[in-house]
Amino acid sequence: MSSSTRRRRYLRTAIGLAAVLVLSVVGAGAWFYHRLDSNITTFDAGGVATERPPAPVPATPGASVPVNVLLLGSDTRDDGNKSLGGGDEGVGHSDTAIVLHIYADHKHAVGVSIPRDTLVTIPSCRLPSGAWTTARNDQMFNAAFSVGDDPKGNPACTQNTVEKLTGLRIDHTVVVDFKGAAAMADAVGGVDACVPNDVNEYGIHLKKGLQKLSGQSAVDYLRARHGIGDNSDVGRMKRQQAFLSSMIKKVQGQGFSLPTLLPLADAATKSLTVDEGLGTAMKLVDFARSVQDIKLSDVTFVTAPWRFAGERIRLVQPDADTLWTLLREDRTLDGQSTAGTGQVTASPTATAGAGTPLTPEQAAAPITVVNGVGSAGLAGSGAETLKARGFRNVTLGTNDPGHQVTRIGYDPALKATADQVVALFPGAKAVEEPGSEAVTVTLGADYRAAGTRIDAVSSPSPAPGATAGATPGAAPVTPGGGIPTGIAENTRNADTDPCANLTFG
Repeated sequence: MSSSTRRRRYLRTAIGLAAVLVLSVVGAGAWFYHRLDSNITTFDAGGVATERPPAPVPATPGASVPVNVLLLGSDTRDDGNKSLGGGDEGVGHSDTAIVLHIYADHKHAVGVSIPRDTLVTIPSCRLPSGAWTTARNDQMFNAAFSVGDDPKGNPACTQNTVEKLTGLRIDHTVVVDFKGAAAMADAVGGVDACVPNDVNEYGIHLKKGLQKLSGQSAVDYLRARHGIGDNSDVGRMKRQQAFLSSMIKKVQGQGFSLPTLLPLADAATKSLTVDEGLGTAMKLVDFARSVQDIKLSDVTFVTAPWRFAGERIRLVQPDADTLWTLLREDRTLDGQSTAGTGQVTASPTATAGAGTPLTPEQAAAPITVVNGVGSAGLAGSGAETLKARGFRNVTLGTNDPGHQVTRIGYDPALKATADQVVALFPGAKAVEEPGSEAVTVTLGADYRAAGTRIDAVSSPSPAPGATAGATPGAAPVTPGGGIPTGIAENTRNADTDPCANLTFG
């Protein structure tokens, strides 16, 4: 056999093996997508209200628009969930509700937790029989999920209620049950979470401290309310926010690779109920890809501003309506616009008096923000102020209460950056700290007292055509005006220490 004949034979063999390999991979991919498709459960879009807030309009043709996703946790004991949650099978409830607003730039996100006991108007919702209920005022928010007494709940009714409350158009709704929470925690190899104290209540047993939770322990941590922290639903929401932050960090740390995403997708879809817009594996993958560039430091969690009303909760006005308006206008919590550019665009109001434009080195310089008072959300407010100015490398440090005056420590090599930071915090004391690896901003009581920075956002007006219960005739949000106190005190950045800010008291 000639050498040329052997080369042709080897070439044909190599091509054949490559073809078999490609077909095998494509076939495996098709099989896996089919498996995920068969896992997914969707709810009927026929239960979604016909009168809804308007969909966002692209700033320019083809530009991205913000996306709102409603995340619901179901406590149903149906379909095998009883083994994880205990109790009896029956009507499903949702004590966890987070509105995730993904900004048009798809590089920033805010998750707003709505307390389950919040008194709201539940609008007309469809029953399993096909009939529609009449609207009811002053109802507990989590009652919307139970309309119709379906063991799997009524996610369309909760979506209608959120749209009525916020004036935000919900693009997607996702319901996760106990099995889903356990499986997803297992799929990423456990999630780092901090337990404030030993828990031995209602069959839940958790040890105090930072630990890796998965399976049953993850479910217990997410649902525990009695005997942990301050025993409140608001405290539980803070722990859920911290848990989600840790899960996001874990997934991002492992990378958006097939070995990471496929087990997670397989685990999640077995216990997800989603709207028809996310009802296929391809749609879920496309959505995951659209948010993969959001950094942990650019994710913020907020509990809707609240106060006790007897045994129930009412939202604090005008701060709650201000929050909804900021999200409807796709603005950050301190009134900045992301403008679909991939970065926060500061308005002239926000940068006035803040010094010359940042150099690339200053924008990338490490800055740590410390809560020097102890009031919940204070460090998050300061971090948002810095990010709005253009600083990109901002993290939160451990709380250090007792400071009356805001203090900014810096190594002499970072003086130019520190000067820019000082301009954002009038009255702050600048202190050289040779050897410091970052500019450290320790917020004192004077920062809270500077009402122009925290309290300057005015009451909002409802968006045109919106169905929110916003205050009629209220003034619009002032861009760059700062973060309202009711929002700042209920804010948690996703990169916060998982053991910090786990109670409201």
